[in-house]
Amino acid sequence: MTAADGVRRVEADARGRFGWVMFDWANQPFLVLGAFVFAPYFTTTIVGDPTRGQALWGAMLGVVGLVVAFASPVLGAMADVVGRRKPTILAFSVLTGAAAAALWVAVPGMASSVVLALALFGVASAASEFAHVFNNAMLPSLVDDQRLGRLSGIGWAMGYVGGLVALVAVLLALVLPAEPMFGLDPAAHEPERMVGPIAAAWLAVFLVPFFLWTPDLPRSHVPLGRAAREGLRRLAETGRQGRRLGNIVRFLLARMLYHDGLTALTAFGGIYGAGVFGWGTTTLGLFAILLTVAAVPGTFAGGFLADRLGAKRSVVLAIGGLIVGAAGVLSVGPDRVLFVIEVLPPPPDGGPFAGTAEKVFLAFGLLIGFCVGPAQAASRTLMARIAPPGMMTEFFGLYAFSGKATAFAAPLLISLVTSLADDQRTGLAVVLVLLGAGLALFLTVREERAAPLVR
Repeated sequence: MTAADGVRRVEADARGRFGWVMFDWANQPFLVLGAFVFAPYFTTTIVGDPTRGQALWGAMLGVVGLVVAFASPVLGAMADVVGRRKPTILAFSVLTGAAAAALWVAVPGMASSVVLALALFGVASAASEFAHVFNNAMLPSLVDDQRLGRLSGIGWAMGYVGGLVALVAVLLALVLPAEPMFGLDPAAHEPERMVGPIAAAWLAVFLVPFFLWTPDLPRSHVPLGRAAREGLRRLAETGRQGRRLGNIVRFLLARMLYHDGLTALTAFGGIYGAGVFGWGTTTLGLFAILLTVAAVPGTFAGGFLADRLGAKRSVVLAIGGLIVGAAGVLSVGPDRVLFVIEVLPPPPDGGPFAGTAEKVFLAFGLLIGFCVGPAQAASRTLMARIAPPGMMTEFFGLYAFSGKATAFAAPLLISLVTSLADDQRTGLAVVLVLLGAGLALFLTVREERAAPLVR
């Protein structure tokens, strides 16, 4: 049915809404295990050089961002013509799972493993991003505007909980025991390689509620070829009427900047900790757990605040917290905090976070973890509230574009600056510039729905 605001909606009961939030639960473990287990394994073991490994990983993420940026708006415009989103989500989810499972073959010591690991992780990441475009576009069709923030926040929070549960299970079953489950060989780094197949299995199992219970819009029965032509025409028409969408354009440009900074923080956090403090897989896993624990209440709070205070105010608060946290993390070195305060190095065999610098690093990291979820959930809510009616998937495609159009630039800039300065801290300082610029532009955005475009 079509609501008073022009948005097409289907009746989603409690099971339907639960199925929708389970999409985030199913997908997040791939991102968490990839960032905090596989990426450090890639840089320190497959490549064998954290600095060069960070540069290669950044280049791969940059290419993925470029592909997603330019394909998402086209796919979104096509989906608005076709109507149904779930078949496309299924196709991309299968591709994500297949590529993730194949990460098992990234064996250390083989010359081909570097290229193979980068290619497989890149394909899985791109497919997962495309699936998210269509899942995000389903949000405003499931609930009314007054509950968008809450459902979006619960979805993100469920994702963090899912990532946390998967990470804890991997650490307890595969990383910490002297004899990991399934007879895996730590000397061959089989526990780290196993995270890909585990993420794939998790995805397959926990997407079932989404496909069983979450309602989809009806199919338009438009042939695929015609849908592609019509989608491209609609996208071109949207571009020609861009002047009428100044508020949305400012939002997308602002998100382009602050989302790049946010993504870089999460993608390179584990690599940075491994390089600065020499953290191994166990400490990195514990760090990821603590950050995820902090993200869950932050995301729930952000979802409710988006409905009470408005999505814009929630995003502003979250970005401000990210800037403080990022500056704090970058101010910490092995023997210094806040750039100039000298501290004692950690005692030998002191355990995780034994040193003062590590504790300060963890504190700022927890602030980042608390703010990441609200920034993402409230941004998604704001897009659902300001997009023109009847064009949700197209504009969530543009939303994905804003998150990926320059996503290749942030990792590539980090890669370039890291290589030129031969210093991880200097390379990661790029995120502060992106977050600050994004916040400044975002302050000019209004939280109001755009009028329908003329087709």
